[in-house]
Amino acid sequence: MGKVKVAGLIPARYGSTRLPGKALEAILGKPMIQRVYERCLEAAVLDMLCVATDDQRIVQAVEGFGGRAVMTRVDHASGTDRLAEAAETVDAEIIVNIQGDQPFIDPLMIEEAVQPLLDDDTLEMATLMHAIDKPEDLEDTGVVKTVADLDGNALYFSRSLIPYPQKGLPRCVFEHVGLYVYRRDFLMTLSRLEPTPLEEIESLEQVRDYVHGDRLLVIETKCADNAFAGFSVDTREDIERAEAMLHERGLD
Repeated sequence: MGKVKVAGLIPARYGSTRLPGKALEAILGKPMIQRVYERCLEAAVLDMLCVATDDQRIVQAVEGFGGRAVMTRVDHASGTDRLAEAAETVDAEIIVNIQGDQPFIDPLMIEEAVQPLLDDDTLEMATLMHAIDKPEDLEDTGVVKTVADLDGNALYFSRSLIPYPQKGLPRCVFEHVGLYVYRRDFLMTLSRLEPTPLEEIESLEQVRDYVHGDRLLVIETKCADNAFAGFSVDTREDIERAEAMLHERGLD
């Protein structure tokens, strides 16, 4: 059997409610999409890397710094749907969905999420989590929490606090990291499924997988700087914060 090929795909649509065209917003002189792309290039597990977008301006920017991009439809309801369309154009058995608005993604995270699928050919999908260390994040509905069974399989994702400390026992609450790895055929099947009520209630796509009875492995990342690696850009203020974070870490 030949080597299993792994493709990293970065969905990056132009439209954004709070910051339109954010993929092209400069962070200390580099478009955000370039920063995402360059971080991903450091992940040795990826055999290829491509940006999936709905706008020619993003294609031009990506090709301008030497990257690869593919055009997708503008009317996709979700990033998963855009990912599935782009996946049809690549020759790879494993597809990694990398968020286009996380400019400091740690290559280690990509490798952590991919390796279980390389080790177990029955595993169809994996994602990541990390322990929450800031008390204010526990009640923040923008911080998605997850719980898993003893084998690491997802039981639930929620914007609410889970598990709830009814008895005040010491606990560890985990935040979901929005990096997904799929087998290509499974991704195609998943993208064709109708949204489920729980998915729509929580407004969380990842709920669709286990609600349909499929296994979703959740790996606790060993990334040492989750505040940096998991930082997402949604507003103009986030751009300023991203630049400050680079300064703070001497990466400017």
